[in-house]
Amino acid sequence: MTTWHLARGFRFAGIHSGLRASEPARLDLALIVSNLPAVAAGVFTQNRVCAAPVHVCRERLPSSAVRGIVICSGNANACTGQQGLDDARRMTALAAESIGVDARQMLVCSTGVIGRLLPMAVMESGIPKAAKELAEGDEALERAARTILTTDTRPKIRTRALNEYCITGFAKGAAMIGPNMATMLAFVLTDAPIDVADLAALAPVAADQSFNCISVEGHTSTNDTLLFLANGAGPKLKGKALEQFRQAAIEVCAELARDMAADAEGASHLVTIHVEGTRTGAEARTIAKTVAESVLVKTAIFGADPNWGRIVSAAGYAGVPFAESQLSLTLGDFLLYDKGTPLPFDAAAVSSYMKANRELTMRLTFTLGGGRCTFYTCDLTYDYVRLNADYTT
Repeated sequence: MTTWHLARGFRFAGIHSGLRASEPARLDLALIVSNLPAVAAGVFTQNRVCAAPVHVCRERLPSSAVRGIVICSGNANACTGQQGLDDARRMTALAAESIGVDARQMLVCSTGVIGRLLPMAVMESGIPKAAKELAEGDEALERAARTILTTDTRPKIRTRALNEYCITGFAKGAAMIGPNMATMLAFVLTDAPIDVADLAALAPVAADQSFNCISVEGHTSTNDTLLFLANGAGPKLKGKALEQFRQAAIEVCAELARDMAADAEGASHLVTIHVEGTRTGAEARTIAKTVAESVLVKTAIFGADPNWGRIVSAAGYAGVPFAESQLSLTLGDFLLYDKGTPLPFDAAAVSSYMKANRELTMRLTFTLGGGRCTFYTCDLTYDYVRLNADYTT
């Protein structure tokens, strides 16, 4: 078992409540509780269709007095109208009552199938049960991280030790993933003393440099949530210490984002796309995202087909102006296209590289400026189609 750097003063629980009636042994209800009031901030889906828990969290954040988060997996509580909002708030009230705090000090998240009302009888019995299971330590963290999964194949946990503080992050996400957040829940906890304004400023930057740089199929979902909680007491971090914390938190988020792309539904390849030499970082991101979401690129990767023209042409329709002579493409160690000129290459050797390596790297190099972006995606496989064709049936 991996030993994680655990932020002090947080407890975790993960139980089977019965929400997933067809899977009687599967964990489906989690709690995260801070022993002290925590500063909290969040970033949420940009989809105009938002799940009820997203509305509730937006109402309550940023805050200087959050005590915990209740999370259910198996039901998104999205597109459920006023009843869904009432149910999400009821979940926070049940959690708050179970740990002895005010209901508005609790946040709520959910993930799963859209358009189904929560079976609140399950929540009424399950949340108090989860509260009794709260514990500190690696095992409790890993149990909570496993509880929030849907079609993921493994938990996603990343941590950092930073001077006397720790950052503990865990997340879920495997499909319906596209920039501007993904079908994801992510929780980043720290015992560092952070000012609420500084944490609120960090959250969108961390999302932008991590979860907004992955794509499985480009679908922005309804429940996407990234929550930061900091419960450290004492003088707030400032200056160099604050910047070090910011960088470490962004790195934790970037590692979690990469883990999502690597665990994408049915994926057989994790693809890292480096775009560099554009006028701005935004241009680089636009090109990387376009390449990442090209079905033709993704299927070529799955088939180990070195059809590099698909990559170049995807860059060309991204909407960023450039001349062909300003672009070069490298796949792995193979330079395939140099400043607008195709180069001779051994197609069998490139195909063998693609077959032999689960992790592939492509680099699109421009001569326009200093903009750059690193973006993660995956291939498109038969299993992805099967999983999503049969998801609710």
